[in-house]
Amino acid sequence: MSIYDRAAGAVMGALIGEALGVGPHWYYDLEEMRRDYGDWITGYTEPKPHRYHAGLKAGQLSQAGIITAMLLRSVVERNGYDEADFCRRLDAELFPQLDGTPRGGPGGYTSQSIREAWRRRVELKKPWTETGGHADTTEAAERALVLSARYARAPAKVAETVSANCRLTQADEAIVAMTTAYCCVLALLVRGERLDPFLSDKLLDLVKAGELPFHAVTSGRLLAPRPGDPDPPRAGRFSSPDALLTPSYMAEAALDPQIKIEPAWKVSVVYGMPCAMYHQLPAAYYLAARFSDDFEPAVLHALNGGGQNQARCMLTGALVGAQVGLSRIPKRFLDGLENASALGVLASQLGKQAEISP
Repeated sequence: MSIYDRAAGAVMGALIGEALGVGPHWYYDLEEMRRDYGDWITGYTEPKPHRYHAGLKAGQLSQAGIITAMLLRSVVERNGYDEADFCRRLDAELFPQLDGTPRGGPGGYTSQSIREAWRRRVELKKPWTETGGHADTTEAAERALVLSARYARAPAKVAETVSANCRLTQADEAIVAMTTAYCCVLALLVRGERLDPFLSDKLLDLVKAGELPFHAVTSGRLLAPRPGDPDPPRAGRFSSPDALLTPSYMAEAALDPQIKIEPAWKVSVVYGMPCAMYHQLPAAYYLAARFSDDFEPAVLHALNGGGQNQARCMLTGALVGAQVGLSRIPKRFLDGLENASALGVLASQLGKQAEISP
């Protein structure tokens, strides 16, 4: 399978996941979600009139997907990440539609990160270097996954562009580190690696080689440093590589016959339904490892777990989309996605750029 197919699969998998979550988004009472949507949600649905994203139709993107598509379009048209171009698009295309309230703006809901960036940029007239807020969510990872696909062959470039893009809306260094780690994992999957118990070793090898900006003092397989080993430089580096270890632990749990999460959607109960990254990433890694070669059950179990299922579904969709490629995403998910043809063209163009990029 080519990098082209995997990169396009990661992006379209994420957009499909985002649109799947529009209807049953943020149900923390699973009995209520089952009453509204039945025992098992199998595809795109419309949100109820009193819920988030009310007014959208089944298969449409909400704001997270709109911003992801905005970054996708910028990267494709500029043949790479041009921060000034992306910020210009936010200033011209998104921010004029916002009013600083959660239920304002396109898609029916504006996240805390985007609201805080809007306030700093529009009301306080701050430069883009001072717009990041302190939300602990996956908001930046949801769009920056585009950069993972584009620069999959250059891990250092993934880390550089993702961390810079994340800081536009999120200033907490722990969140920037986890966002960067997720995107580095996704980049390896686009290159053809598997989400298995050994993936973190490959990520740590990149840390040791100086390609990923994480601080690590252990030897391989987390062994103690040898006497005389120098302390790696900390300047400009994330404090520890622990965010790179999570995916392999989750993969080990998914593959261990003595560990059972049944049905798989209950991963949301095990790791938590809320929006914070430390709830979302373990669940997405688990599902993407358990269903590494089957897109449909991965995203549907992410969706049917309730809570912040839209982000869980989006992050899982990207991870599994990268493993199966665009060619193996079931056609019905593409057919039901609004503007799938135009988005597919952009994702394919991004995949071509990733394929030939040094």
